[in-house]
Amino acid sequence: MQAQDERLLADFLRYLASERQLSPHTLKNYRRDLEQLDAELAVLGHAGWRTLDERSLRRAVAQLHGNGLSGRSLARLLSATRSFYRYLAREGVVEQNPALAVQAPKPGRRLPQTLDVDQISALLDQPAPTGKTDADEPLLVRDLAMMELLYSSGLRVSELAALDVTDPDLRDGSVRVVGKGQKTRELPIGRKAIAALERWLPLRNQLAHLDEPALFVGKQGRRLGVRAIEQRLRRSGEQAGVSGRVYPHRLRHSFASHLLESSADLRAVQELLGHADIATTQIYTHLDFQHLMEVYEQSHPRAQRKRGAGRKQEK
Repeated sequence: MQAQDERLLADFLRYLASERQLSPHTLKNYRRDLEQLDAELAVLGHAGWRTLDERSLRRAVAQLHGNGLSGRSLARLLSATRSFYRYLAREGVVEQNPALAVQAPKPGRRLPQTLDVDQISALLDQPAPTGKTDADEPLLVRDLAMMELLYSSGLRVSELAALDVTDPDLRDGSVRVVGKGQKTRELPIGRKAIAALERWLPLRNQLAHLDEPALFVGKQGRRLGVRAIEQRLRRSGEQAGVSGRVYPHRLRHSFASHLLESSADLRAVQELLGHADIATTQIYTHLDFQHLMEVYEQSHPRAQRKRGAGRKQEK
C-alpha cells in the first residue's frame, strides 16, 4: 500500500474510533478487510484508493471469491468499502463511491439437517431408561409426546410451546396451531403421536396448576419454554445414541423431507409447514437424481416407455 493510501486508511480508522466510537475489534475488522482488498487490487495491477472504479472492484471481488472467500466475508468487505468511500467523498478525496452497485455473491444455502428413518425409530422407539424415579416418569412420557408431535405434524418449537391442552383433538386426529403472523392452521396428528399424547394427558393433569392452559408443562406445573424443550430433546437424542444433536427444528426438517420423498407434493408440504412462500419449502427437495428420474419416467406423458421396451444401448 502506498504511503498516501496508508494515510487515508489511518484517517478513516481514526474517524471511526472518535466520531462513530466503534470498538477496537470492529476497527480491526475494517482494517483487515480494506487491506485485503488493497492487496488483491495490487495483484490485478490497480493501485490507489483515489482511482478505484466499479469495474476494478468487481474484478477484485470475483478473484477473492474464486480464491475461496465466502459470500458472507465478501459482503462484510464490501460494506467496509462503502463506508470507507462515503468518508473519502465527505473529505473531498473522491467524487463517487465505486462500491455502491457491487454486491457480494449470494452464499450457498445450507441444506437442513435431517434424521433418517432409522434414526427417528431409535429416537422415538427407545425404551424408558432404567433406574429412573417415579418423579421422572411423567417427564419421559412428556418428552416422547413432544417429539412424536414435532415429527408427526412438523411444528416449529415456538408453536409446540404455545399449544394449550384444548388445541389437540385426539378423536379427530388434528391439532390447531397458531404460527407466524398469528395465522392458524389445522394439522393432522399421526397414530403414534396420538397414542403418546393419550399417555401424557393424564400425567399432565396431575402436574399442571389448575389455571395453567399449556399442553406441555414442567415439574412446577407451568408452561414449558422453548429453551427447556430444546434441552430435553438434546438429552433424548444423546440417550438414543443419535448421531449429531437432536433439536426441534431437526425433527421439523425430517418431517418435511420424509413427506416429500414419499409424496413429492410440494404444495401440501408447504401448507403443513405454514410457509408463506413455496420457495422456502423447496429447500427440502434434495432428492437424489435417480429417484427424480424414476418419478419422471413413470409420470410424464412424453417420458413413459412402452411396456417391454428397454433403453437403447449405446453404440
